Amino acid sequence: MNTDPIADYLTRVRNAIKANHRVVEIPASNLKKEITKVLFDKGYIANYKFEENGPQGSIKVALKYHPVSKIPAIRTLTRVSKPGLRKYASVEDMPRVLNGLGIAILSTSKGVMTDKEARLQNVGGEVLCYVY
Repeated sequence: MNTDPIADYLTRVRNAIKANHRVVEIPASNLKKEITKVLFDKGYIANYKFEENGPQGSIKVALKYHPVSKIPAIRTLTRVSKPGLRKYASVEDMPRVLNGLGIAILSTSKGVMTDKEARLQNVGGEVLCYVY
């Protein structure tokens, strides 16, 4: 049993990128599915597939690499809010990742979204991770 499933998700993706894997399989949860959708919408992963096998199911994530240089689309994936120390941000002090080049994924009352979408909808929330 993992104490922090989101950190486990990010670590599996990070390890797969370091090993130059094309696909990584991750145990599913609703929050992980939403994070995967955000990563796909913002172009950090090539594709994803939700599989309903067993009681939990799994997420298959196809990682994205540059076609010529083989550099991964995700350079850094950092967990911000941890179970021992939660980090929340209001609209006023919303984090800017790499001065707007990266994204911060937030869990808000209106669902999981990026920092830019949260600013537009004028809502704050828990800062889950930074991606760039």
